[in-house]
Amino acid sequence: MKLSKKILTWYDNNKRVLPWRISQTSKKNQYYRILSEFMLQQTQVKTVIPYFNNFVKKIPNLKALSKSNEKKILKLWEGLGYYTRAKNLHKTSKILVKKYNGLIPDSFEKLKELPGIGDYTANVLLALIYNQPRVAFDGNVKRVLSRVSNINTDKAVNLFKTKRNGDLAEALMEFGALVCKPKDPKCYECKINTMCAYYSSKSKIKFKRKIKIQSKSYDIFCYLKKSKKQIALTKSNDLGFLKKFNLPKIQKAAKKNKNWKFLCNYKNSISNKKLNLNLYYKFSSKIPSKYNWYSLNKNKEFIPSFTKKIFKQITHLY
Repeated sequence: MKLSKKILTWYDNNKRVLPWRISQTSKKNQYYRILSEFMLQQTQVKTVIPYFNNFVKKIPNLKALSKSNEKKILKLWEGLGYYTRAKNLHKTSKILVKKYNGLIPDSFEKLKELPGIGDYTANVLLALIYNQPRVAFDGNVKRVLSRVSNINTDKAVNLFKTKRNGDLAEALMEFGALVCKPKDPKCYECKINTMCAYYSSKSKIKFKRKIKIQSKSYDIFCYLKKSKKQIALTKSNDLGFLKKFNLPKIQKAAKKNKNWKFLCNYKNSISNKKLNLNLYYKFSSKIPSKYNWYSLNKNKEFIPSFTKKIFKQITHLY
């Protein structure tokens, strides 16, 4: 039995039930697929599921997404992180509705022109929506194919001799996530171990982590209004990983002014950055013109998780 057939057989019997896996003939299929792929960029499936379900309840189709305002979309995305994805998805939805009549184009080149869509996302959409013979090389797929040959590779080893191209693309991702895992792969129960050079070899390939973790230190200064449990936030501060979002006053390892009181030091991680944060505060009724007061308890507007963690550090001052 060929490798592709074995993986598809495994997939048919073991695939997870996921909310975006619906019939290709469904009117919702294209919307569900592009939404889920944007959400799944750099985010685990188990994290995405509740966000996806809530998002499609509030914004049920691509046309509704294109007409939604950015604040609503960011609020629904709140806590999922990597907020540029949400902004790019919104921009892409507008282009799809205006230029492509609400349909995802079946051309790799046209997909790559859309905001937030690179090689990987273009390939996976073409495979899953149009059944094109394409491999989406995420970490899971590359690991499966590399172990089959016991050589680090991003080649598809002649897998595509099937009519189920979309299913095979998804099966490879699923197989890597559930069986051919980064650590402790389930080799003994693997359905393709007889065809796997990694399984039979004594000198097994190793996968190196490419992402370099950066350490950064910041001093965070919070204007607080004691009478109303409010914090002053501005969009004028930019940390690089949070652009044009509501943030307190932030400086990189700044020399503290005596008017500010030290509250605490705490650690936070965002993407490939480890942050060392010193938090300072002062109670004031006057704030710079670019700032606005926000409630610490009731936040109808979008507030990124990074800022919400600051809220948690200062609530006990009231």
